[in-house]
Amino acid sequence: MRRYRLARMSPVIRVLTVVLLILPAAFLTGMLTGRNEFVGPFVVISVIYAWVWFRFRPGAFVIHPDALEVVWPLKRREVSRQSILSVRQVDAKTLRTEIGWGARVGAGGLWGGFGWLWTKRRGVVQMYISRTDQFVWIERGHERPWLVTPERPDEFVHELSPTGSSVTQQSPACDVANRAAHIEVHRTIQKEA
Repeated sequence: MRRYRLARMSPVIRVLTVVLLILPAAFLTGMLTGRNEFVGPFVVISVIYAWVWFRFRPGAFVIHPDALEVVWPLKRREVSRQSILSVRQVDAKTLRTEIGWGARVGAGGLWGGFGWLWTKRRGVVQMYISRTDQFVWIERGHERPWLVTPERPDEFVHELSPTGSSVTQQSPACDVANRAAHIEVHRTIQKEA
């Protein structure tokens, strides 16, 4: 069993998080000066931020012999390692090329981006990121792919990879083969539906 914490925030996400954390502090300051109209916004923002921390932002990824476990403060989720076809590290440029335009559905900005990423080329991607670089792409065949940012991404990829090898980037030929396989899986699912 190997445990990998969610990676430290990249500078952009750290700055955005600090800015967002100023909001409840400002409302609290207003409340302490006797301005009751700040009570409602303070409570709402505090509940949302707590929900993001406890239910959206995972604290760690734990690699077991037969599963990848994602650990949040208030829940856990296991993904069978048999469902994982490939694991690779990707940079931001390669990711943009591969997925195209995307829109986040879930929590974003505060401590990272968590939830779903709807993408033009790959559909819905499960996303748990705290950085804008050092991404790990987990291909899951019939299931949604995952995009995560664990600490020590090279080691994580090596440990989780079905072949036990660390792949930083795939060659264009592998990328074309993966896309073809994804399209074929998608066609099969549509035929069965």
